[in-house]
Amino acid sequence: MNDQVGTTETLLPQDDSSTSIFDATRFKIIAIGVIAALAGLMSGLDIGVVAGALDLFGKEYHASTVALEWVVSSMMAGAAAGALSAGWMSKALGRKHSLIVGGAIFVIGTIGCAMSWSVASMISFRVVMGIAVGISAFTAPLYLSEIASEDARGAMVSTYQLMVTVGIFIAFLSDTYFSYSGNWRWMFGVAGIPAVLFLIGVLFLPYSPRWLMAQGRQKEAKQILLDLRDDPLEAAKEIRAIREQLETKQEGFKLFLSNSNFRRSVALGVMLQMMQQLAGINIVMYYAPNILAAAHFDAQSQMWCTAIIGLVNMLATFVALGLVDRWGRKPILYAGFTVMALGMGVLAMLLQTGMSTQSSQIAAVFLLMIFCAGFAMSAGPLTWVLCSEIQPLAGRDFGIAISTFTNWMTNLLVGVSFLTLMQTLGTAGTFWLFAGLNALFLLLTILFVPETRGMSLAVIEKRLMQGVKLRKLGR
Repeated sequence: MNDQVGTTETLLPQDDSSTSIFDATRFKIIAIGVIAALAGLMSGLDIGVVAGALDLFGKEYHASTVALEWVVSSMMAGAAAGALSAGWMSKALGRKHSLIVGGAIFVIGTIGCAMSWSVASMISFRVVMGIAVGISAFTAPLYLSEIASEDARGAMVSTYQLMVTVGIFIAFLSDTYFSYSGNWRWMFGVAGIPAVLFLIGVLFLPYSPRWLMAQGRQKEAKQILLDLRDDPLEAAKEIRAIREQLETKQEGFKLFLSNSNFRRSVALGVMLQMMQQLAGINIVMYYAPNILAAAHFDAQSQMWCTAIIGLVNMLATFVALGLVDRWGRKPILYAGFTVMALGMGVLAMLLQTGMSTQSSQIAAVFLLMIFCAGFAMSAGPLTWVLCSEIQPLAGRDFGIAISTFTNWMTNLLVGVSFLTLMQTLGTAGTFWLFAGLNALFLLLTILFVPETRGMSLAVIEKRLMQGVKLRKLGR
């Protein structure tokens, strides 16, 4: 690294625009965040579309319960593979180009699903879509965390999860519209439209300053940071911090084998992602119509109630965006897991006593909305925030790749087993199981999860490598 940061004066902008009413820097950051987070929109569309299409597709091709579980879960298998490849890809090609690759693959998978001619072809193209989702799920939060300033990092990374919920809601609305004609092909096909828009938008994104510095392109990194920070002093400080961190080369698996402190951060990332998926959100996202059918809703009511649940899921994510950098990570997680445990537990009680009255049916939908709200304001976005914050630079790509891979493999486990669980344990027993898991996750949050609000990545890494207890890495 021969190119040194100059004096503060060299970083000062030529024109003073501080008196301008229009904050160009803030607008630019928001625009970049929204475009990059559209990767989450694609993920949400893929998650949500299958809920409405599954039954219609299954009837047309006479698919068994196991086959339908794999139609749902094959996407997660592809996503796990995509997440593993994304670690290398984001380092070699860069965050921006990795997002472009993910978007292109998503378009191909979407068209393939819409044109599927058998159960096997649908599963194959769902795997293709999953690869795109896995690449995006790894790369987008990483890119957003490296573009954002310290005080806005939590909200910026949470934008990804917000877009996931927006995508789910749009997919549920689309499913409801096409359910009247029974056209499952269009349910998949319309998801290609935002994917094309995403591809176009990513072309205009700046490169990650951290990645540019790692490639020796320091002048470009300086200029991007000057464009993205209000204060040139802040930009200069960030450049120095990145340079110091880059003196430690990425060691990935080698560091994992040799450094017990890095193994701790990887284990924490794995635990966080398992907690997020085993909380049960995707049994609602993938199988909401099936759950509502068990509560004796008719077909059209199932679809409209599913759309309402998607809306609540989306709106609650706005709460997390507003609170993540004010309240901190842990208080929101405490609230979220408590709400989810109670929601699942009370729903299990209702299902156990029977759903014969209209009031009990309304209560069931209300409890599903409460559960989704609890997830969307807590574990949904904050898991990605924390996983982007806790990994040291020398093993950052490896650590995030492993945690993202864990997310999709756990997601696969939930997706491929839920219908079987309902048949084995009964609907009430299945929801009792998820209520207990959320209570356990509340305890694990208390014992192991750090509060990272307002902490620089460099300070978190320093405390980790000093052997500080995980829950005390932050404040």
